[in-house]
Amino acid sequence: MLKSLFSSSIRAEVLSLLLNSPDERFYVREIAKLLRKNPSGVKREIDKLEEMGIVISEKVANLKYCQADKSSPLYSELKGLIAKSQGLPGALKSLLRANEVKLAFIYGPYAVGEETVTVDLVVIGPSTPALLIGLQDIEKKFGKRISCTVIDEDEYKQKKRKDAGLKRILAEKRITLIGRA
Repeated sequence: MLKSLFSSSIRAEVLSLLLNSPDERFYVREIAKLLRKNPSGVKREIDKLEEMGIVISEKVANLKYCQADKSSPLYSELKGLIAKSQGLPGALKSLLRANEVKLAFIYGPYAVGEETVTVDLVVIGPSTPALLIGLQDIEKKFGKRISCTVIDEDEYKQKKRKDAGLKRILAEKRITLIGRA
């Protein structure tokens, strides 16, 4: 739905990333890397979003940093539209990409399609304040409690072979958001 609303799927993905991390500033190549898109296409879409007044940018040295313009009259409406069109997994995926998480998945009752108040999430990578704040925002937006377990990459590699609890979780049905378990 979101992609058909806009003329470009790259634009929709850039908007999703920026609106789901409104306090973060990203440079063009960083966005391209996070979204796995061509930097020239990303730059073109950022320029168009800036012309529309949805994105603001700042040039520092020879890097162009951009972020969502929270003062734009369209900001809250677009943020809500993106949340509704992507659902909880899509919102989590955007947040996790923005925080350079290597691997993340949802497991438990939510992953098997049961209606539940709590969503179980495993994140392999750094635990940053931006990630924790973003998770709180998603909890409020979707009315779900997110039970997040953050594991360091090296610790995950060791636990994957030895920890019975983690082996059980990996054997269950899960929704992979980023990476491969």
